[in-house]
Formats: sequence, structure tokens, C-alpha cells
Amino acid sequence: MVQLGLEQMVRERHGADAWNEILDRAGQRGVVFVSNQPYPDATSYALVGATSEVLKEDAAVLLEDFGRYWVADFAPQHYQTLLDASGDDLATFLGNLNNLHVRVGLIFPGYEPPSFEVSDVTAGSLRLHYRSHREGLVPFVIGLLRGIGDRFGQTVEIDSVTPGEGHAVFDVSWRPAA
Repeated sequence: MVQLGLEQMVRERHGADAWNEILDRAGQRGVVFVSNQPYPDATSYALVGATSEVLKEDAAVLLEDFGRYWVADFAPQHYQTLLDASGDDLATFLGNLNNLHVRVGLIFPGYEPPSFEVSDVTAGSLRLHYRSHREGLVPFVIGLLRGIGDRFGQTVEIDSVTPGEGHAVFDVSWRPAA
């Protein structure tokens, strides 16, 4: 689904010609991505790199934007019921991310989701532990966090990020959106 989400975002914002150029640069000419088909991580990384080149946008900025797009635009088209069942506020939703990924895994065999752990919850902040064997996706997670904030009418601030090998810690705070 990641490939389809990226394709949708690029086509909506930059058109079919941009997407076709991205496919060419990523070595995926003529490939039509299917929602229930797993793809190698190398394909996803190649698409992000090619998108960054074609759109002349830093990959980290692109990934953050894509994370926000994923939550706001793409995921609701495909997973609205799962999103609705994951919580009625930002902290609850973040605490249920693993459950959400388990449910998604039932739909997509072979899915290897990241894991999330929430700690140090207060009325307006929490610490989020993100673990994944996939490197370089911290900006995507930041975009997801901001998009989830948008979902609940909150402005999310990432007060600090402690990156590590396979494990990043985010100090997250929020306030009502202006």
C-alpha cells in the first residue's frame, strides 16, 4: 500500500508524467502496484529516492510530507473503520498503533509492521518509542504523528527525537490547532 499511497500523492500533486518519470528512475517502468501484493523494501526506497530527484525535494522532507498525506488522505480511503476503532483522541490512538498494525497484518500476509510503545503520558505530551528494521523512516513517522494530530484537531510538536539503530524515541506534545 505504501507504493500506492506515494503514487496517489504524486499523481494528485504533480500529475501522471511525474509519476511515470519516477517509475523510470526507480527501475519500475510499466509496473502497476497492487494493494495486496508485497514488494521488497528496496522498491520502496528506490521510489522515494526517485521521487526526491524528480520533484527536487529533500528525501526527509518528502517522507514527512508523505507521512502526513498517508494519515490525512490515503489511509482513510482504505482503512477508515480501522482508524475509527483505534481511538478517539491522540494519546489513545498512538497507544493503539500496534493493534492497528496487527489488524492490517490480517489483511496483508507477510506484512512486517513497525512497533510502537507509548510511555510518560501527561495531559498534553507523551514519549513514543518506534522500532523497525527499516532504516531512514524517522521523517515519515514525524509526518504520521503530525497527521494524526490533524485528525484530532491538535497541533503536534516533536520536542525531541532520539534516533537509534532500529529504535527512535519521540518526545511528543500537542495543543489544540489554531
